[in-house]
Amino acid sequence: MAELDVPELSLVALVGVSGSGKSTFARRHFAPSQVLSSDAFRAMVADDENDQSASADAFDALYYVAGKRLRAGRLTVVDATNLQPHARAALVRAAREHDVLPVAIVLDVPEGLAWARTEARADRTFDRQVLARMSRDLRRTYSQLAREGFRKVHVLRGVEEIEAAQIRIERLFNDRRELTGPFDIVGDVHGCRAELERLLDRLGWQVHRDEAGRPVDATHPAGRTAVFVGDLVDRGPDSPGVLRLVMGMVAAGHALCVPGNHEQKLLRKLRGRSVKVAHGLAETLDQLAAEPTEFSTEVAAFVDGLVSHYVLDGGRLVVAHAGLKEEYQGRASGRVRAFALYGETTGETDEYGLPVRYPWAREYRGSATVVYGHTPTPEPEWVNNTICIDTGCVFGGRLTALRYPERELVGVPAEREWYAPVRPLTAAPARPDEVLELTDVVGRRHIEHPYGSLTVPAENNAAALEVMSRFAVDPRWLVWLPPTMAPCSTSKLDGYLEHPAEAFADYRAAGVDRVICEEKHMGSRAVVLVCREDEGGPFSPGSGVVHTRTGRPFFPAGLEADLLTRVRAAVSAAGLWEELDTDWLLLDCEVLPWSAKAEGLIREQYASVGAAGRAALPAALAALDAAADRGLEVGALRERMAGRREDLLAYTAAYRAYVRPTEGLRGVTLAPFVVLAGRKASYADRDHSWHLALADRLCAADPELFTPTRRQVVDLSDTEAVRAATQWWSTLTAEGGEGMVVKPYAGPAARNARGALLQPGIKCRGREYLRLIYGPSYLDPGQLATLRGRSLGRKRGLALREHALGLAALDALAEGAPLWRRHEFVFAILACESEPVDPRL
Repeated sequence: MAELDVPELSLVALVGVSGSGKSTFARRHFAPSQVLSSDAFRAMVADDENDQSASADAFDALYYVAGKRLRAGRLTVVDATNLQPHARAALVRAAREHDVLPVAIVLDVPEGLAWARTEARADRTFDRQVLARMSRDLRRTYSQLAREGFRKVHVLRGVEEIEAAQIRIERLFNDRRELTGPFDIVGDVHGCRAELERLLDRLGWQVHRDEAGRPVDATHPAGRTAVFVGDLVDRGPDSPGVLRLVMGMVAAGHALCVPGNHEQKLLRKLRGRSVKVAHGLAETLDQLAAEPTEFSTEVAAFVDGLVSHYVLDGGRLVVAHAGLKEEYQGRASGRVRAFALYGETTGETDEYGLPVRYPWAREYRGSATVVYGHTPTPEPEWVNNTICIDTGCVFGGRLTALRYPERELVGVPAEREWYAPVRPLTAAPARPDEVLELTDVVGRRHIEHPYGSLTVPAENNAAALEVMSRFAVDPRWLVWLPPTMAPCSTSKLDGYLEHPAEAFADYRAAGVDRVICEEKHMGSRAVVLVCREDEGGPFSPGSGVVHTRTGRPFFPAGLEADLLTRVRAAVSAAGLWEELDTDWLLLDCEVLPWSAKAEGLIREQYASVGAAGRAALPAALAALDAAADRGLEVGALRERMAGRREDLLAYTAAYRAYVRPTEGLRGVTLAPFVVLAGRKASYADRDHSWHLALADRLCAADPELFTPTRRQVVDLSDTEAVRAATQWWSTLTAEGGEGMVVKPYAGPAARNARGALLQPGIKCRGREYLRLIYGPSYLDPGQLATLRGRSLGRKRGLALREHALGLAALDALAEGAPLWRRHEFVFAILACESEPVDPRL
């Protein structure tokens, strides 16, 4: 039985004459979705799989679909004769374009058998001469496949071999996702053996030596694995010593190593190739000359066996010498290897004659952490989930390691400057923290973040750009936007559209056992960023900002300054600056009353409806009464009109409950309910009782400005607690309250048992408030039945996407990420607001 090794990410070409059994072989060994048949594509474009005149169009479509599959990282099998060099060349080209391995499987059966099978098919009309020509082409093909670029060629001769063959899907050498660490990833050593030993010692490794006292292995008591990013050799004092130690660790299974460009150059030299002896290679060759000849042979074999990069920890970690773009990770081609070894240049040279590296990390948006070296910098710096840990030890800097997953940096200083750098060891020009570029936010964008990923359509970005550039606050202050909030599932209780029973059931279904029910303030959402010092803002000059949920200024400048002064004083009086060790705070709040911000909306959209109804309906009732006095049968119509008047009066009372006079800040109150972040800290992982306890302290510090948020903590398994919370909601809404928001007690960043984010909050609005949303007579049985068919899926999906982006923005803020990185998440939240969702939900 022949086992055919097929890489799990490859383009497989089946090669054989008509009647050789390619389609049967494909059906037996591959999933239907993996096989692209030329016959099937001819049928697609011409309704006849034997229409050879449609072959050009059919193969255009086949190559297009193959490209889509390969781009997505899916094994693809092409079922065609593939006997002509130009046809195979197109497949090899497609594989190279997508950095996958081309594989050929040749099915060679006797011509007589192939002809018998062909004659048995009524849909095959060509003669024996065509098949004979195919057979001659097949014989010529054998010697050409490897030269044409196929990385693996499997030839099956005869029916027995074909029937007995088994496909074994093999992982690529760079795929070590099963290794989860923990890892100690070591930067460019460049022959600095003494510094490497000291670094390993600091990391807790025990170095083992041979009888001559030379280090030949190292082990860690906690079972950690070392990963070397390459450039072990050249320039430093003991490249053979470094190689001996690393080779021993790799052989013993205690370390992994990827090649650097210096190892590749050394390999070419050891193999007798002509290379320019420069950049420290001369020192390495001199040092190797003092070693036994067999050592150089072992070094050459070791370097030759190194893989361009590794994908580790379930795909969450990638290690490559010069880094690796997302689309190259886990792939195999000359282009991928070249990028991993040398990176990418702009084609320019700097004032020292060295190539200018293209800053690929600035554009990186992948979910995997990429750790690399190659270009020395004074200090490692995280850029978009990538980090360069080459800190120029051989140039007198440091030898640095990254502990993963801890993301802790450990380093030791160089004993001396072993090699004078051509370019001084200074930080590479970095994009200024405050620089925002239009290219960051235009067009269709795919965003990866710690909580997932999403694609933002170009039209949504265009709408967000309009708001951001014309109406929003200074983006340096716009550090977070609140997510939209979905309502609870639709209630089936008579006379209700929303009810606490459904809100509780929604969270039970999500695996939540404890929630907090918060009074839903009928005001306008506001985000308050307040600084301890009047002109001491860490984001730009100023003392803070108050903005709406779409990033627009909430108050005119003068009123905003007055409000921030009051908030700052309350935070000071509550002792929160010291307790949280911060000089600024980010608060999620509601500004009351609703009329303070929405007076125009209330007048035009709600009061106008109420005024028209109050004028028209009494007149209509009077006319109906007069008609009844004349003996006309208008009783049913009058009853309907009277009901509408009662609904209209209830509608008027509903919006009037949220209106009160204000003048400047007089009459305005602030209801904080989440303390989102402070200096170097996101508080999203704290439970809601913690957040509300801090809000209560602000209320106590300035009860005239701050309004408390009433709440109930509910154990969802406690029937009495659920009943009490439901009664509390009924009382709240009967008194004119909007309703309540039910949240996971664990806090804003709460997840379910599978690790997925939960809805940050589910709103449950009262019967009377919903008149403002769905109209005065929405409780009419017919209208209510229609409304119960509302769909909540899109709204809930939008809420989760915006919530995840908001958490990512808070994390980036806490980590001190550059403005342009933080802004990416905030801008995406604003772009999501352009999603077509029923605004009444």
